[in-house]
Amino acid sequence: MSVVIETGDPRDPAATRLLQQSHALMQDLFPADSNHFLSIDALCTPDIHFFVARVDGAIMGCAALAAKDGYGELKSMFVDPDARGKQLGQKLLAHIDNAAADLKLPLIRLETGDALKAAHKLYENHGYVYRGPFGDYPDDPISLFMEKPV
Repeated sequence: MSVVIETGDPRDPAATRLLQQSHALMQDLFPADSNHFLSIDALCTPDIHFFVARVDGAIMGCAALAAKDGYGELKSMFVDPDARGKQLGQKLLAHIDNAAADLKLPLIRLETGDALKAAHKLYENHGYVYRGPFGDYPDDPISLFMEKPV
């Protein structure tokens, strides 16, 4: 199995398919006012660095790093259910760490939903710790906030 993490395009049909799967899952799990995912168009702005994980050439995961004032924000992290268990999440997070370091961002922050237990474990294992809301996020009991130093 060959895994490559590289810069991607959210409008690539395979990446769009993953993002749509992620959005549908979030809409199924959480009320609309607790969903903070970015649209595909919003992922195509200069302050967003979008990455894909290719397994034997096929896009099977994605993650984005939004460059903010004083920190980076992890967005749109998703791995195709058929590719779970292949360490793609860890590899995407490591790539995000390197991208944040290249951008000289001191911290990476994220918001995730309380029902996403596997994601929480992945982030905890990668060094993220819980914190309060940041940026424009409301203090929503469904949202969990985490950060780690770069």
